Amino acid sequence: MPDLIDLRSDTVTRPTPAMRRAMARAEVGDDVFGDDPTVIALQERAAELTGKPAALFVASGTMGNLVSHMAHVPRGGEIIVDAGAHLLQMEAGGYAVITGATARPIEGRPDGTMDPDEVRAAFRPDDPHQPQTALVTLENTNSPKLGRPIDTAYTASLAAVTHERGVPLHIDGARLFNAVVALGTTAEALVRPADSATFCLSKGLSCPVGSMVVGSEDFIVRAHRARKLVGGAMRQSGIVAAAGLVALQDGPEGMIERLAVDHDNARRLAEGLAEMDGIVDIDPATIITNYLVFGLRPRPGQDVLEARTAFMAETGSRGLAYIQYPGGRVRALTHYGIEAGDIEQALDITRASLTAAGLAAVAV
Repeated sequence: MPDLIDLRSDTVTRPTPAMRRAMARAEVGDDVFGDDPTVIALQERAAELTGKPAALFVASGTMGNLVSHMAHVPRGGEIIVDAGAHLLQMEAGGYAVITGATARPIEGRPDGTMDPDEVRAAFRPDDPHQPQTALVTLENTNSPKLGRPIDTAYTASLAAVTHERGVPLHIDGARLFNAVVALGTTAEALVRPADSATFCLSKGLSCPVGSMVVGSEDFIVRAHRARKLVGGAMRQSGIVAAAGLVALQDGPEGMIERLAVDHDNARRLAEGLAEMDGIVDIDPATIITNYLVFGLRPRPGQDVLEARTAFMAETGSRGLAYIQYPGGRVRALTHYGIEAGDIEQALDITRASLTAAGLAAVAV
């Protein structure tokens, strides 16, 4: 087991041995000139898995969303999006600063979806005083709703709303393959109704860097130009693309099917936390993928933020890393490198830390 049980995020994964071998022997070219064979192979594999005509390798999920917005949205256009979405909360306002777009947030439902009727009502009228609705974005899995996966039927219903107005639907699929595994479906099925999508290689799929953008050939041409504009052109990037090819391959060295292990570990962690009197606001039944959030019960008169600070200082000193979450809560994500034994050790450390932090009594 690792010296640090790091549950802060599934971005802390390390490349697998198979990835390191592939990176060391990767055949490379100059991707700016379009002749890096490993990048080309990765883009072809991403297009194949998602059923889209073309794909583009980018440095990050934020870059993937940004170049997608730039490809879809004219300056002054507006994006309809979940109020808690990564686009609004965690991408440094790039949609406004670089794309020149506005955003119209809609409060998401508990299952991670937006009400299609509310989306329809959010479309702007043909009025020169108002921004033009240019894109609807859906996050799958939905991080603000505890990594909830969103099925094809809902996505198709949302796409019907956007397409009846001639507006594209984009899927921010940072953890798309967690949704694939949780729902027992395919990436092609989940993104079929959408006009474009992104998915991350460096979260649960364990690659050191990178995300993919997929869509029509014309869309990818525009996204490629946008990637250049924001400084995303890479040269011998086949070295890192090689890890993506390993992650997306079938068989025991591929990383997609093993995401089920992360989901199982997250549920076990949630079940163990729910058994502790000092841990509140967690229902194991809501844990579907690798994403969980829990709250702490402070002692009488203690501020919840103070309680969290004391608790996390104790877990950190014992070799367990959680991360802060809004509302005084704590977040944990399971991932490659975290095994069942680590989860049991994390629960032991959590029990001890609750006691040491002076929180409510813990069931032993």
